[in-house]
Amino acid sequence: MSPQLPPSDSPSQARGTVSHSKQGMQWRILSGAAGISFLLISVIGLCFCRGKKVVTVRPWATGLSGQLQKAFVTGVPNLKRSEVEAACEDFSNIIGSSSEGTVYKGTLSSGVEIAVASTAVTSAKDWSKQFEAEFRKKIDTLSKVNHKNFMNLLGYCEEVKPFTRMMVFEYAPNGTLFEHLHIKEAEHLDWGVRLRIAMGIAYCLEHMHQLNPPVIHKNLQSSNVYLTEDYAAKISDHSVWNEPAMAKMGSAGTESVDTLSPDLQTNIYNFGIILLEMVTGKLPFSAENNPIVEWASEYLRKGSPVRDMVDPTLKSFSEDELNKLCEVIMSCIHGDPKQRPTIREVVARLREIAAITPDGATPKISPLWWAELEIISEAAG
Repeated sequence: MSPQLPPSDSPSQARGTVSHSKQGMQWRILSGAAGISFLLISVIGLCFCRGKKVVTVRPWATGLSGQLQKAFVTGVPNLKRSEVEAACEDFSNIIGSSSEGTVYKGTLSSGVEIAVASTAVTSAKDWSKQFEAEFRKKIDTLSKVNHKNFMNLLGYCEEVKPFTRMMVFEYAPNGTLFEHLHIKEAEHLDWGVRLRIAMGIAYCLEHMHQLNPPVIHKNLQSSNVYLTEDYAAKISDHSVWNEPAMAKMGSAGTESVDTLSPDLQTNIYNFGIILLEMVTGKLPFSAENNPIVEWASEYLRKGSPVRDMVDPTLKSFSEDELNKLCEVIMSCIHGDPKQRPTIREVVARLREIAAITPDGATPKISPLWWAELEIISEAAG
């Protein structure tokens, strides 16, 4: 008896098997296509993200707080006058004034303090196109500095009614370097603190001079260096114009210039004057309006002991550091601008003397700033 073969599948069963096989194949094709699509989308998304990166905006770069964060997009925000007015208590707290305008102190709802510089022009009819161009140029220039030893621009305010042109800055609560050096009521600065202040100014100037184009401070002097709670330096520029009127005459104690455009070498000279003030405690000009340089030349160039010109309120200092610092001062105030060092060279020499890093010269940031101001912003890459 021949063995019986198993019965073959029926035609309907065969068709079912083939149909099932086709469905499986289609599913695999669709799955593969979906995977490829997902991969392509991921690649495109990655390329897009590289074009627009997420940037963590540090508090020292923007200084925004509370309700002002809402206005932040890129650069500095255009703020409402009502916000600024509320922070400044109806502009009642004046901390400075000049022919250019007035500087007010304000406090945000979070407790963060600000300084607000307002132009002296109070009517649109007195505000020319040139004024507007200069105002906007100033905002553009200051918004690019962003350094921890600079009183950074936080925002600006422009409105028609009432006519308003203001700039909002960080605030440093410990007064100016000029006040601490020359006004008895101000707190005394010891030798180590003075060196730290000098390094903070130098690091900030180095950053400003390395920007493209370089940012040149138009009126660098000790009265424009503010101090934080821990006595770190913050260079300020509250003038509404890029070319302050004072530049025409040359500020007392600073190098006179024949044009309205001080250059990098002028900044070096004026920094040398600030160093000389910190060493001697002398005013940058005397009652007879003789520059401090003429008085100090007796010690710096004519062989008299430099220790004899040191601020008498300094109870202790390093004579080795003093001698090296005076060498830096002499190079900064050289009569030939071409013979003056660059700020990078000045920073290198000062760092050898003081052994203070950029972090060491940086103001200590309150946790309040980091908690409220570390915000995420999309910025062009």
